[in-house]
Formats: sequence, structure tokens, C-alpha cells
Amino acid sequence: MKKTLLPSIVLSILVCFTSILSIHAQVKKASIAVLNIDSKGIPLDPNQMGNLVRVSLEKVNRYEVLDRYEVVSQIEKANLNVANCYGKTCLVELGKSLNVDYMYTGSAELIGQSIILTFKLINVKTDAIELTEIMEFLNLPLELPAMTEITVFKMFNKPVNQELLARLTKKFDYENSINNPNKEYLNLQGARFGYAFVIGDMADRMTASNDFGGYNGNPSLFQFGYQFEKQYLNEGKFQALFEFIPMISGIEQELFIPSFTFLNGFRNNVSGWEIAIGPSFGFGKTGDRYKIDGNYYSQQQVNSNQTLKDKVAADNIKTRTVIDRDGETSISTALVIAFGKSFKSGKLNIPLNVWTTIPTKDGFRIGVSLGYNAKR
Repeated sequence: MKKTLLPSIVLSILVCFTSILSIHAQVKKASIAVLNIDSKGIPLDPNQMGNLVRVSLEKVNRYEVLDRYEVVSQIEKANLNVANCYGKTCLVELGKSLNVDYMYTGSAELIGQSIILTFKLINVKTDAIELTEIMEFLNLPLELPAMTEITVFKMFNKPVNQELLARLTKKFDYENSINNPNKEYLNLQGARFGYAFVIGDMADRMTASNDFGGYNGNPSLFQFGYQFEKQYLNEGKFQALFEFIPMISGIEQELFIPSFTFLNGFRNNVSGWEIAIGPSFGFGKTGDRYKIDGNYYSQQQVNSNQTLKDKVAADNIKTRTVIDRDGETSISTALVIAFGKSFKSGKLNIPLNVWTTIPTKDGFRIGVSLGYNAKR
């Protein structure tokens, strides 16, 4: 008999225990109602702002938020006037009529170039304002849903997206599609100037005597030009961009060396760092010369010197196409890799870049450039 009753007793205890846990899990949340949120100077009316706040409160998951249709129904049934009900006294009376524990109110107002959100939590029973949250955002009306959610979350100590918060609040943060909605990109094009340093055989040709087709100059060239750029992707932390940079080099050495560089790369919106790679096309004079004992001789010089002719024949020396002051104008190509960082000072952007060409048998070039740009 005892063995028959034991399973029933155990089952009854389990049922009771489960019921207790169920009741405990279903503790009723405090109720809260949101009417209109006052709005001035923004594209959303008070009713729309109220709906945004209501959605954000639902995400907080701390209160039983009255459905907007339920609120409207009860207000109409009680024949209440809520058109200009934003003060504490009025809201407490409405809260009692709606039979809720809390009322949520506030305002969204454009002041100067900032959108100010002010939200308040009112305890209907104690007739007291329990919480207040005030936040200032950039004038980005399309981001009002995000601003509302951030302000509500801040009030209840819920975690917020810090990167998004920075985009919406920091005036001089690196721009992107959020904090610069009227443009798809941050335009950093502008003047560029700097120095290029020539290394390898090309440097030898720059310093060589005019007698050997050199320029009798220095293997460093001042450069100035202009950077045009187009950003074709601007999301998250990165921009993808295309750059076109025409430059003039060597003016200080009475040279005129034009070049055109095309780069494709990425820029980090948060730190301002960027990297790019692409071809460069330069115009200069080149010619075919024999390299004999470290010097470069033209065909005419070799033909007029028997010693040179014998050496060329004995060592089977072939001509090489090199930089030649007395040669013909031609196009040279190089592959450029550039690294840089953009600094900000107010509305002024200051891009600093270092670059290098991929080394070849003739050598390579490295350089540094600085520019400036003011946001338009």
C-alpha cells in the first residue's frame, strides 16, 4: 500500500513545486503609459515621437508598456484631453485614469545645430519624477529613432552602441554615412606637396655628369600637385576610395617631370588611417646607353673611343634604357603603395602620407606628402 502511494506523493510535490516556480516567473511588471512626446523643429510630430519612445521602452523589457491603441481607446472612453498634456500634474491625473504605475514623457527639440532629447519617468502613485535623462545630438533628423533608443537605454542603464553614440554626438568625428547624411562620402581632395627620394641606378643617373647623360643634380625632388578622390563605399568603420593625383616634380632643380598616379584603397573612419595601391605614370627622357665601369656611355661615345669599343666587344656589354638627359621623351611606369593618416583640427583635415614604389632593377622611389582640406 505504501509503495502505491509513494509515486503519487512525489508527483504531487513536483506539481506544487512547478506551480510555485510558474507563479514566481509570472510576477507582474509595473505598467507604464506613453502619450505624446513634445517636438519642436524636427520632422516628427508629437504622436510619432511618442511611438518611437514606446518601441524603445518595449526593448528595455522592464515595464508592461500600454499599447498605443489601448491608450487611445481608454482616453476616448474617458473623454480625456491629452493634446497639450506634458506637465507632471496633468500626466499623474491621466495615469490614474489609465490605471498605470508610471507615465513617460519628454520632448525632442532642435536648438541651434543640436537636437536635445529630454525624457522623464513619473511615478503615478507618489506623484514624483523618478528619473530624468537629457542628451544632446547632432542635427541628424533621419537618426531620431536611434537617438530615442539611446536616450531611453541610458536612462535605464542599458548598454548602448558606443560607436553609434559617437557618430551621433561628436561634431568633429571622422565622417560617414551616419553623421554626414547629405553626402555619401568625406571628401579629402585638395593640394598636396612633399619630397620624393630616388634610390638605386635612378639616383646614379640623377647625380651623373651631363657628359654621361645625367642631370648633375640631387636624388631628391620637391613635388606639388592636387589629389582628386572618390569614395564609392562608406559603411561601418571603413571607406573604399579611388584617388587620382597629378604631380609636378623637380622644379627646384630646373626640371619639369609630370606624373599621374591612380590609387585604390581603404580609409578607417574612426582613426583616419588609410592604405592604397595603384599605378603611376611619369614622363621623362630616356635613352639606350652602355654601362662601363660605373658610367653610362652613349652609342656615339663608344663609337668614338676604341678602348670603349673593345671593352664592349670583349665583355659583350648590351645597351640599357636608362634616364638620359639627351634622350627622347617617354612614359615610365611604377607600382605605388601608400600609407597615411588624416588629422583633424576643427573643420580642417590634414592628410599625411608616405609612399614607395615597388623596387625594380633600376631602383625605386620613396616619398612623403602633406595636404590640407576644409570640409565644404
